[in-house]
Amino acid sequence: MPDAAHSHGLRTILLTALAMLAFAANSLLCRLALQHKGIDPASFGIVRLVAGALMLGLIVRFRAQPPASPARADWLAAVMLFAYVAFFSFAYLSLPAGTGALILFGAVQLTMFGVGLRAGSERFGALAWFGFVLAAAGLVYLVLPGIAAPPLVGAVLMAVAGVAWGVYSLRGRGVADPLAATSRNFTRAVPLALALSLVFAASAHADATGLVLAVASGALTSGLGYVVWYAALGRLGAMRAATVQLSVPLLAAFGGVLFLSEAITPRLAAASVAILGGIALVLSQKSRAGARR
Repeated sequence: MPDAAHSHGLRTILLTALAMLAFAANSLLCRLALQHKGIDPASFGIVRLVAGALMLGLIVRFRAQPPASPARADWLAAVMLFAYVAFFSFAYLSLPAGTGALILFGAVQLTMFGVGLRAGSERFGALAWFGFVLAAAGLVYLVLPGIAAPPLVGAVLMAVAGVAWGVYSLRGRGVADPLAATSRNFTRAVPLALALSLVFAASAHADATGLVLAVASGALTSGLGYVVWYAALGRLGAMRAATVQLSVPLLAAFGGVLFLSEAITPRLAAASVAILGGIALVLSQKSRAGARR
């Protein structure tokens, strides 16, 4: 029995690590494709969504688990998914991978906390409020004008992508079959991305490398990444799942150093401590509150 529990724990750790690496790799793949002008951002977005929809559709079709009854089409979720992919792609025209991932993650978490507070489903004590303000201040500090500041347009675009992903995540809470729902949302987002591609048709271009990177982002780090993440999620619990995601911006930053020759600036390091530390404080209070119930 202890061996079975040990094996179960190792499997959860492995699945979680693979999922976090996949999510961080999304930033690296997009930045790499756009940095070398191998593809334009609108084309990257449509290829990513099509590849993700095909991969998820195949997995849902052939998995052993019988699909749950399809829920009513959630077009708001599909629009939020499209907005995330589109703004994410255009933001990485100018942002380094680590900076983009940090802005994205901070905006996602602050959006989810903010919506929870407004709806009354979240109640913050003094420590959580301090963490919330610290994370928000870190995000503001990161994008303040200055020599080391990231490009403002890129930062704003990524923040919008984070808000969209936060709303999308909230829409997905309590869904009976999250993998099938994600597959359907990818499929519904494709026509929206196609319309965006038509708007930017004059600047559309793609070489073989750009297409391969976009397909990898959609089919592997998005499609298979979500499969692995949902497999780990049932074993982690909500608080642990939220906490381990703190690693994604750090993994993206170190990946940017290793693969894209990006630098970790003092401003990025300080903002990372403030944003990730603040979010960790909020999550720690939520964890203690959950334990007391």
